[in-house]
Amino acid sequence: MLSFASASIMLQHTQTHPSEKPYSCGVCCACFTQKSNLLQHMRTHTKEKPYSCEICGSSFTLKHHVLIHMRKHTGDKPYSCEVCHSSFTMKSNLVQHVRTHTGEKPYSCEECGASFSQKSTMLQHMRTHTGEEPYSCEICGASFKYKYTMLVHRRTHTGEKPYSCKVCQSSFAQRCTMLQHMRTHTGEKPYFCDGCGSSFTHKSNMVRHMRTHTS
Repeated sequence: MLSFASASIMLQHTQTHPSEKPYSCGVCCACFTQKSNLLQHMRTHTKEKPYSCEICGSSFTLKHHVLIHMRKHTGDKPYSCEVCHSSFTMKSNLVQHVRTHTGEKPYSCEECGASFSQKSTMLQHMRTHTGEEPYSCEICGASFKYKYTMLVHRRTHTGEKPYSCKVCQSSFAQRCTMLQHMRTHTGEKPYFCDGCGSSFTHKSNMVRHMRTHTS
């Protein structure tokens, strides 16, 4: 039998049992074991962000989110991989990274059985079955399966080109386009023809060349 140092600690423990969730959200009726958890949840409705970064002013709903964010400024990476010694700012990132060594894929698609190392990747995959497009362009209303695709699309309206070439300062809307451009400076040709060994800067050029062998 468990024992507790005080009545308040025992009460807090008993509220961790599923049947004891006395604190309810008046907006969505979600229930919580502790009042502090309810108060944190309420910020998802009120959008309140009472904790701020002293360096850049970014604001957050939870205090520990500020502490995690601060590591971007300090460079602190307290979580290390025992296999390759890579370090990370968040424990969850370390857990995901370790799966690249173990091959663990704990998240499975209920439709086709495909498995994934990250829950977010599995949820993205699920949209290939459901057709869901949850990300919408605020300017033209076009909808997309993935947030990144929507952000890239939005740049066709804003003209934003956040990726710049370090050699000639040309700017690009997508990182992949900038990397392709960099090859004009480096001379890198990473795509090879299996038939004759010719090399190409772009995959599309290699595919086009390959057709000269089959035609």
